[in-house]
Amino acid sequence: MDARLFRVIVPVSDIRRAAEFYETLFGEPGVRVSQGRHYFHCGATILACYDPAADVDEKVFSPNPEHIYFAVRDLEAQYRLAQNAGCEWIEEGINDRSWGERSFYARDPFGNPLCFVDERTLFTGR
Repeated sequence: MDARLFRVIVPVSDIRRAAEFYETLFGEPGVRVSQGRHYFHCGATILACYDPAADVDEKVFSPNPEHIYFAVRDLEAQYRLAQNAGCEWIEEGINDRSWGERSFYARDPFGNPLCFVDERTLFTGR
């Protein structure tokens, strides 16, 4: 397969708040690319926070229905960052999943579901 994922859109209702949240979560400021878009480079994929109102688009804000998964080197440190970032909800602790992953689930301040997985335990179906 020649296709590769390079950008994922995360709908937000306040681009300034989104930039602050994800900067705290990722430890980097990202880059504002328009009035309503702020990019964070997550490996080879860009996480694009998108505020339709700030970009003067006619779309109505609605959070993603499914999780976005992030592989991280230090899951415990990522959990502490998530606790301090201002998640709408965060799972109680880090858990071992029946499929072999160590992870925790959370929702950003806009209701987008997120999951952080210890990169040494990724289940990829292979």
